[in-house]
Amino acid sequence: MIATQAKLVYQLNKYYNERCQTRKAAIAKTIREVCKVVSDVLKEVEVQEPRFISSLSEIEARYEGMEVISPNEFEVVLYLNQMGVFNFVDDGSLPGCAVLKLSDGRKRSMSLWVEFITASGYLSARKIRSRFQTLVAQAVDKCSYRDVVKMVADTSEVKLRIRERYVVQITPAFKCTGIWPRSAAQWPMPHIPWPGPNRVAEVKAEGFNLLSKECYSLTGKQSSAESDAWVLQFSEAENRLLMAGCRKKCLSILKTLRDRHLELPGQPLNNYHMKTLLLYECEKHPRETDWDESCLGDRLNGILLQLISCLQCRRCPHYFLPNLDLFQGKPHSALEAAAKQTWRLAREILTNAKSLDKL
Repeated sequence: MIATQAKLVYQLNKYYNERCQTRKAAIAKTIREVCKVVSDVLKEVEVQEPRFISSLSEIEARYEGMEVISPNEFEVVLYLNQMGVFNFVDDGSLPGCAVLKLSDGRKRSMSLWVEFITASGYLSARKIRSRFQTLVAQAVDKCSYRDVVKMVADTSEVKLRIRERYVVQITPAFKCTGIWPRSAAQWPMPHIPWPGPNRVAEVKAEGFNLLSKECYSLTGKQSSAESDAWVLQFSEAENRLLMAGCRKKCLSILKTLRDRHLELPGQPLNNYHMKTLLLYECEKHPRETDWDESCLGDRLNGILLQLISCLQCRRCPHYFLPNLDLFQGKPHSALEAAAKQTWRLAREILTNAKSLDKL
């Protein structure tokens, strides 16, 4: 048994050093290429409208605010200034979303974003995005990369297609630090020892982001409340939770397996699903010794089996916001196909570690 485990860990490390590192290097190269274009577009936007200041900056060879959705799809979060005169209202009526309401009607004129405030005092995510979209469309025509970049049509999101190969979504956002959303108040569960009080305090201080984008939990329920609402995002908090042990290596292997074998019609699975299930696995195995290199095979198998279960039940709850289902709106047939394909993958890895050479 131990010999089998050791063999699997050896093969997974080999897979990580060959496949995952190759994927990382290719994505890093793409990010540099993509960020040159996006920075140029955002510079143009800033000239027209100084309130939209580019927050895309390179820190130690990493771009702050850049999320990799898949090897050809990225999201750049553009942090806006001065949220000060608004209260954060999160009453759970819109799963995964919250609104920003003027703290005092008399402060309307003091806001940097005065023309985007609705009659009832909400800062409208849709109105800000709509203005930003117009500015980006103009910037694309003027920027020095105009031959290789164009806007993606038929969406209220701000998306650029670069060199016909990459899609980058640019999302205006506010950073919220020092507060924690009421809809995530159940975290951490009192009976679960992970991640421990110190790490919890760090994560909560890190805060979350409010993004101006279409909220997939509300598609089909188009209402004014939805269009004014902001989407909650916890990427910094999630990354902080995954820092120790073999967690990041495990995530890297999961992402590589997904990119190579689970990119299916209807796009049932993305890398965020993998990250979410890894966080749940951390709760199931709260001891740091459970995340030693020697346990990598067990953790990976546990996550793949949990993924099959979620796909079969057609439900994958968000880690911090369990009322939000990350499979909402995904075609049932696509989830079923993904369950079958994940089972084939898990069975192959479980029964024959050497199969990783071919995966």
